[in-house]
Amino acid sequence: MRRYVSAFLIAALMAFMVGSSMAQDQASFEKRTTVKVLKNGFTVVVCERPEAPVFSFATIVDAGSVQDPSGQSGLAHMFEHMAFKGTDRIGTTNYAQEKIALDKVEQAYAVYDRENRKDVGRDPKKIATLKAEFEKAVENANKFVIKNRFGEIIEREGGVGLNAGTSEDSTDYFYSMPVNRLELWAYLESERFRHPVFREFYKERDVVHEERRLRIDSNPIGRMIEQFLAAAYVAHPYGRSGVGWPSELDHLSVTEAEKFFHKYYVPSNTVIAVVGDVKPQQVFPVIEKDDGRNAAAPKPEPSTTVGPQQTAERTVARWEEAQAL
Repeated sequence: MRRYVSAFLIAALMAFMVGSSMAQDQASFEKRTTVKVLKNGFTVVVCERPEAPVFSFATIVDAGSVQDPSGQSGLAHMFEHMAFKGTDRIGTTNYAQEKIALDKVEQAYAVYDRENRKDVGRDPKKIATLKAEFEKAVENANKFVIKNRFGEIIEREGGVGLNAGTSEDSTDYFYSMPVNRLELWAYLESERFRHPVFREFYKERDVVHEERRLRIDSNPIGRMIEQFLAAAYVAHPYGRSGVGWPSELDHLSVTEAEKFFHKYYVPSNTVIAVVGDVKPQQVFPVIEKDDGRNAAAPKPEPSTTVGPQQTAERTVARWEEAQAL
């Protein structure tokens, strides 16, 4: 039920963005909204808004920072950065060769990361050598990448607003397109889920670390909020950093990302909301043809952590360096 409510809210927001003057009362909204669950588990929400020949969509995956595995904070957020890197057909000059190169990247990273994590017996020279070998493997893999190819296709076909966002409980992907590109959109979205390629993962991981520096490490309010949440939620994952603790974020790997993807990015854990100049009988067959190819899988187990009863006041006080002086 929570997934349906989230989808309805997203649909309502996108409908407002279309700029319609149609009444936004609940009865009218429900009359124009149809929900269908496909055989493989995808929940599809269609809201008719025929004011302009366009449609907007949001694909909502029921996996956010709460689902980050222990020791891997920031992993769910990485998919926001991986969302539009392409597939085995989009974004590569030769996927067969790129796949071999990407496997070598992961092998080199595993050896480097294992040595770099050592608390005892660290050999700085060996670590530097392994890091250089890893970076060389990344450089070789990048030779096959057509940068921003996925986004260029969408923009060329009239798409706008390509973006994604990660919250504590979900990760959302969205943009808008002309209604005569509905079949193209369905194909692209299906391929992104069926054959994703996590190319440039370690480059984007560095981007996320810079994002953390900007939003939290270099921002007094960001630092305060992070510490406030850590104090407020003693046990629940809401108390963890959504963008990732630096010591964990800097060690995330493609291997861990692929495991997370196969667990949470499944039809039974996903809602697709489509709003615009479309009708259910037009949208459902298109989505069933493309997204219906995704194999059904069990819905992941929900988080069961419950925080202990609060028996005392909790406070957070930050002393910045300028104040300490």
